[in-house]
Amino acid sequence: MDPKIKNLEERKAEALLGGGEVRIKKQHQKKKLTARERVNYLLDEGSFEEIGMLVTHRTTDFGMENELYYGDGVITGYGTINGRLVYVFAQDFTVFGGALSETHAEKICKVMDLAVKVGAPMIGLNDSGGARIQEGVRSLGGYADIFYRNVQSSGVIPQISAIMGPCAGGAVYSPAMTDFTMMVQDTSYMFVTGPNVVKTVTNEEVTSEELGGASTHAMKSGVAHVTSANDVACMEDLKKLLSYLPQNNQEKPAQLPYELSDEIREELIGIVPDNPNKPYDMHEVISGIIDKESFFEIHKDYAENIIVGFARLGGKSIGIVANQPMFLAGVLDVNSSKKAARFTRFCDCFNIPLLVLVDVPGFLPGTDQEWNGIIVHGAKLLYALSEATVPRITVITRKAYGGAYDVMNSKHIGADFNYAWPTAEIAVMGAKGAAEIIFKKEIKEADDPEAKWKEKEAEYASKFAHPYRAARRGFIDEVILPENTRRKLIKSFSMLENKEVNRPKRKHGNIPL
Repeated sequence: MDPKIKNLEERKAEALLGGGEVRIKKQHQKKKLTARERVNYLLDEGSFEEIGMLVTHRTTDFGMENELYYGDGVITGYGTINGRLVYVFAQDFTVFGGALSETHAEKICKVMDLAVKVGAPMIGLNDSGGARIQEGVRSLGGYADIFYRNVQSSGVIPQISAIMGPCAGGAVYSPAMTDFTMMVQDTSYMFVTGPNVVKTVTNEEVTSEELGGASTHAMKSGVAHVTSANDVACMEDLKKLLSYLPQNNQEKPAQLPYELSDEIREELIGIVPDNPNKPYDMHEVISGIIDKESFFEIHKDYAENIIVGFARLGGKSIGIVANQPMFLAGVLDVNSSKKAARFTRFCDCFNIPLLVLVDVPGFLPGTDQEWNGIIVHGAKLLYALSEATVPRITVITRKAYGGAYDVMNSKHIGADFNYAWPTAEIAVMGAKGAAEIIFKKEIKEADDPEAKWKEKEAEYASKFAHPYRAARRGFIDEVILPENTRRKLIKSFSMLENKEVNRPKRKHGNIPL
């Protein structure tokens, strides 16, 4: 063999080993794949083209010149997922614990720049101990270079972060600015300051898992959009998520082949109980409307009083925002408003039509909500839906009360079509409370106040506890039978496919953050 070719092959072989066999074994003992194994599993077989395989760091302080590893702790390049071009970086924990250096960051920035130029999704597989402290400010500058590109890419190409190990300190802000953050149970965690610092500053005793594990961020903080059981499951979830998204903001999501039939779904009949105070599972409504088993839920365990996720309707990708009567009666609160607003804005960025399913009794009252800013957080959802230019359709299944009726994609904030089931109630508030306020004097002066209250409650309900007043005013386009909902939505979304909205010229709006 030619010595020059042999030299190249030896260097490549060394690069493929990352931090070496011993460290690879330790990674496997933690039930984690290596960075290269993750990339190979994620991408179509044989499609990965690596960029910067032979890069090494430039540091000469603290004896670092004697510790050189090809790739410098991150694998970068491009390939395909189900035939679609994507760019990817995967931090290699076997090399300096995946710590970010100047050259490590340069490699990531290079593929981020390419992703924007070409118009393809950017996927980051994070597994890093943080900044490489031997490099000081150069590693911090590297983080900032990545952050800047996250912002410039936002709304241009989909950005997905998978946290597959530690992600601490400044490193957490890159995933936080991407569109979706995925985490792996028991092996990944995210926090700005670790357990030791927390103990020093606040005297709190907390583990890494309690402070920033996948369950914590899935249920409490809402940082994690999707959690997976292990590395392989995370890769599969990532592929599925990507299948609903377009390549960039100039394209529409790919459409699956679909042949229309009568589209009547009788399983939707009777889901909404006769008793207006009895809960039901909005997932059953969603399942009855969408293509079979096509729902991919986002933020499943966070703010469960609202449901968001992707689905297909007649083979086409849509985003769904739906109140969930099973939790807090589907009321809007701080967390559910933020959750739905963020999802709405993502769908609008990437041309994904929105279906809003409404059963909302209003906003959650109480000092906790008011002191935590329900006013501005509720306004986020109002702003996001009002701003969205994608096709927007609402179906009111039951309650639509008060300001929450306005916020949940009402006709008044620009929804294209608003439908209601016969079970819908559109009013300022429930009949019982309304009767108490309107007829307070009559009830108080009655011989039997309780009976008078019930009489007035029934009177109010007969006037407002239905969708027909709203329909007469054109606020509801049509009252439809539940079993016809899917058919109606397929036709309406199809009709709206080429919708265009010309907005006033401005730099950007000022959403109430």
